[in-house]
Amino acid sequence: MKQTFEYVIVDPGTWGDVSKLTDVESCSITRDLDDETLGSASLTCDTDHSDEYVRTYLVTEQDGIRERIPLGTHIYETPSTKFDGKKTSLSQDGYSPLIELKEKPPQLGYALLKGTNIMELAGRLCSENMRAPVVRGESSDTLEDNFVSDTEDTWLTFLTDLISCAQFRFDIDDSGRILFARKQDITALQPIWTFDDGNSSILYPDVTVDRDLYGVPNVIEVVYSPTDGTPIFSRVVNDDPNSIISTVSRGREVVYRETSPSVVEGINQAQLDDYARNKLKELSSLEYKVSYRHGYCPVRIGDCVRLNYVRAGLEDVKAMVTRQTIKCESGCSVDETAVFTRSLWG
Repeated sequence: MKQTFEYVIVDPGTWGDVSKLTDVESCSITRDLDDETLGSASLTCDTDHSDEYVRTYLVTEQDGIRERIPLGTHIYETPSTKFDGKKTSLSQDGYSPLIELKEKPPQLGYALLKGTNIMELAGRLCSENMRAPVVRGESSDTLEDNFVSDTEDTWLTFLTDLISCAQFRFDIDDSGRILFARKQDITALQPIWTFDDGNSSILYPDVTVDRDLYGVPNVIEVVYSPTDGTPIFSRVVNDDPNSIISTVSRGREVVYRETSPSVVEGINQAQLDDYARNKLKELSSLEYKVSYRHGYCPVRIGDCVRLNYVRAGLEDVKAMVTRQTIKCESGCSVDETAVFTRSLWG
């Protein structure tokens, strides 16, 4: 199998390839769900490509079949240059097309009226304020109240908050088109790829699992004060010896107290006890972060994968990919982070 990389200037008007770059020395692409623009890139080459969109391709050839896979489309700026006595190299920082929404704010006091279809308007506003193609999301959800911009808003923050009202988030495909993905819980996702430790696995051997038990409570106290009546108090304790966060396992209490519970007016003691029990169960979920490396495969941030790396103690684990760094070099390795949750009580 042969792997090479191609870098192509993109016409922002048609979003098509224009001309190939021949002077690229290195490139790295990062995709990140926690980054408001969903990622970045870095490019080192001989010529300045400031304010130009560049699309990166992975080109594979095997058994006479040639594939050209886009890895990302980024607009570049050049913050520094380096001269080694023979030639000049330019280090260029790349940004996803969402950066165009971050660069300008809505008009002061810009407002959307109650009853407006959220996703229909979000798609139109994106198209009006950026050059990348926008694939509009479909939803019947409408605004329950007038939606007004803040003085500190950019179009990106304004639209991110807007589509959250319909349980959507921004997404970008590998050719740089703007998409809208529906927010889903990890447990509701279906794995599109399995990473295991079999003989033909593309998974590298090193795996890191991070978790943070600090602050996870094993006791909850809830105080409900009705507008007219005597306050009600509920206390629930996790004393299960099989739970690693229980008072028995830890040897101490870690207390979470809630004085303004989200309950209906007139709730009784039994109902408050149920509320406290469910709240403690909710707070007893622990997020695990898994970091690993693998050869390139068509997995993107927001996708669900199955981790079946038995030797590392990860057996049939469903996790959501939150970050990737693709190194455009021999082997095209991908450093990846995925998260999953486990209930520790209840």
